[in-house]
Amino acid sequence: MSRLLHRIGAVLVMSASTAFAAQAPASPGTVPDTLAQRLLACTACHGQEGRASNVGYLPRIAGKPAGYLYNQLINFRDGRRANAAMVALLDTLSDDYLREIAGHFATQDLPYPPPAPVASPPATLARGRALVESGDASRGIPACVGCHGATMMGTLPAMPGLLGLPRDYLLGQFGAWKTGQRKALAPDCMARVVEKLNEADIGALVAWLAAQAPPPGAKPIPPSDLPLPLECGSTAR
Repeated sequence: MSRLLHRIGAVLVMSASTAFAAQAPASPGTVPDTLAQRLLACTACHGQEGRASNVGYLPRIAGKPAGYLYNQLINFRDGRRANAAMVALLDTLSDDYLREIAGHFATQDLPYPPPAPVASPPATLARGRALVESGDASRGIPACVGCHGATMMGTLPAMPGLLGLPRDYLLGQFGAWKTGQRKALAPDCMARVVEKLNEADIGALVAWLAAQAPPPGAKPIPPSDLPLPLECGSTAR
């Protein structure tokens, strides 16, 4: 009898051990120490590989010029742009590491989603297109294409593309420039441009830009030999 009880006890112990092992969480695997793994903190907001979406407030960062991305990381870290989450992520990071992050996202060559529908009157869209392509010389407003490129997909090394961005993000950035919440290295060319834009201008620009599909395969273009319409400190890096 004692041997039987001993065997029963052993079986019960083994069964309990097996059940515990099945319920216990698996030991964590080794997390790869790669830049892509570390930058999951970025893609949590900016979307897989930095591609974002065509709606909402968060911008696409994939495929933007490395110089532009680097400038913005520096601007957040150094207080020229205000965003508590971005500041918390970047506050302790070095210039070299920020340059590495910018280079990573600049190399992401990913398709753009179609633009979200924009319900704007034809006259508004026409006004937006005119400002993008020709500006308004009578008011000292340069054409957007003079800096952002003929396709509006950006100019290397540091001018961003303005197509493929959500309407709310574009509107928010114009508002931030207008109120001084967003700044760039002096001379701050965008601050000078936005200062001359009225509410109707901004609404028309945002409506037209948000309605445009990026051209297939379009990327930032090489720098032009022509001078920029305005001196711009953000091209210095």
